[in-house]
Amino acid sequence: MKNVILLVISSLVLFGFSGLKDETKVRCMIQLKNYDGEGAYIIVSLMNPKGEYEKTLYVQGEDDQWYHDIDEWWSFYGKERPSLDGITGATIGGGERTIREINIPTDKIDKGYKLRFETSVEDEDYFPTDLEFSLTTENLTSQQKGKGFIRYVRLMKKS
Repeated sequence: MKNVILLVISSLVLFGFSGLKDETKVRCMIQLKNYDGEGAYIIVSLMNPKGEYEKTLYVQGEDDQWYHDIDEWWSFYGKERPSLDGITGATIGGGERTIREINIPTDKIDKGYKLRFETSVEDEDYFPTDLEFSLTTENLTSQQKGKGFIRYVRLMKKS
């Protein structure tokens, strides 16, 4: 009996935690440019080395009736519609900023992956690559400038 219990405990220790993914927690500050109009929807995605969507890391904008207007991301996300619970927040308006924590799979850092920030504002423009940059250790503590509604994004790796 002791051997069976020992075997079960050993199995749990060896294999029980293998489903947990090693993630790097990053504080992400998004500062928008000044503009008039509705709040911006912002999608933060992990892009694989081939330039394809791999995972949605964060969604700024909780009203899912507008997600289909974010064309490129929707073609990835809309097919399967995995849960976004825990990775969403309300839209932010022109000139505002938000700070959120995003979890990045550690095994994707320095491996040719990129972070993509897409932005869309109702009755305004849609920027599928408002900001995109390589997912490197160096860039996890950097500031990057956007091309659309995003003025800049500043990342700070949490210790």
